[in-house]
Amino acid sequence: MQTNFKSYDFNKSLERLDEILSSTSTFDEKNSIPKRSDLTYTNGFYVKCSALFVDLRGSSKIPKVLQKKVLAKIYRSYINEIVAILNGFSICKEINIVGDCVCAIFESTSKTHIDVVLQAAAQVNSLISILNYKLGKKGYKTIKAGIGLSSEHVLMFKAGYSTINDVVWMGDAVNQASKMCSKANKNEIKQIVITPLFYQDLCEDSQKYFTKSKFFEEEYYHCDVADMDMNNWLKEQRIRDAQIQQKSLW
Repeated sequence: MQTNFKSYDFNKSLERLDEILSSTSTFDEKNSIPKRSDLTYTNGFYVKCSALFVDLRGSSKIPKVLQKKVLAKIYRSYINEIVAILNGFSICKEINIVGDCVCAIFESTSKTHIDVVLQAAAQVNSLISILNYKLGKKGYKTIKAGIGLSSEHVLMFKAGYSTINDVVWMGDAVNQASKMCSKANKNEIKQIVITPLFYQDLCEDSQKYFTKSKFFEEEYYHCDVADMDMNNWLKEQRIRDAQIQQKSLW
């Protein structure tokens, strides 16, 4: 939300609190994600969706070893291209950026949709590899990211004040995707981690890529599936680099 300065009025705040807490807000259950324009300050929707979270590993240490200009280049490249990938899917309805975390909300009314969300995660996974290849060519520090996926229900409602407002997505889909993301790509867990429900909703051809893990009573599935075309491009570049290096030694 972008601010537009206006002095805080405590008495008006009390009025708004009473109005909101006394309201008879309706939260209709929807199979698909409604339009933002359907939201008001007195309604909301309970919808089934999928959430995708991407977050850097060890990001707190990166600023300590990189110049600010280099750090900005890395973060901008990472965030810009992940957003570009996610925005390229018609069922992606919302993208948010918080620090170095990118999260997205997807329509999930069918098994086909769930597989498309996994496809988005595979492309993001491949992008990280390609970005690291390019960072290495520049002599920059490479990055490491985790990707979390969940398919659950969320509350979708409008919150904020006056002209400063936004859509809030709150519930299991978001919470679980964030939790899966926190596990990904560390402690021998692969780059993409999904919840059991997300796994169940995948087609059998997609399920075969995943390994089941369990920590205490919590189950989850993980894999390192990647986009074939993007990975083929990366392989070709590395082969070309090896050939150039070999010729330089002759």
